Amino acid sequence: MAAKVYIIIYSLYHHIYTLALEVQKGLVASGVDAKIYQVPETLSDEILTKMHAPPKPDVPVITVADLNDADGFLFGIPTRFGTMPAQIKAFLDATGGLWASGGLAGKFAGTFFSTASQHGGQETTAFTTVTYFAHHGMVYVPLGFANPHLFDNTEVVGGSAYGAGTIANGDGSRQVTQKEKEIAVTQGENFGKIISTYVKGKAIV
Repeated sequence: MAAKVYIIIYSLYHHIYTLALEVQKGLVASGVDAKIYQVPETLSDEILTKMHAPPKPDVPVITVADLNDADGFLFGIPTRFGTMPAQIKAFLDATGGLWASGGLAGKFAGTFFSTASQHGGQETTAFTTVTYFAHHGMVYVPLGFANPHLFDNTEVVGGSAYGAGTIANGDGSRQVTQKEKEIAVTQGENFGKIISTYVKGKAIV
């Protein structure tokens, strides 16, 4: 039975969604059953209109109960002042019941990001998200420098040792580049290989 990974995102201007599609390609290539979900929106339609937000990606909205069904999760997080946005936090804050029951203990987790600038907090967002994984007893899987584009200093390239990423500009005008997409695929592949190995080994034991 294939390992199951949920890619859980919040994506206002679709930068994170674009990365999620590439992460999904990598997961599928490694033999994982991968599905993209989005967390519930906390902003009103009026506010979203004023922000000129496009329609939401055509993916299902995840519930806390859905977390029981997967072996691992990759969270796509647009940063807000160097940490996760309220939408992601509200969802994670609602997992108290699973914390009490140990429902997420032993499951795998990873992160990828979008920031407005090169120094917008992709790494600090990872740091402040890992605390949730630790309290749940989850296994955090960083990307490392697994893709050579992470060493590229000839142009702006999002991502870090903690996960794939993109730089969107303050107005969202910069789109995900090919190099950033390739880094995201690598993250999906590597995460998929690790979780597949674990699931297969667990089935034997």
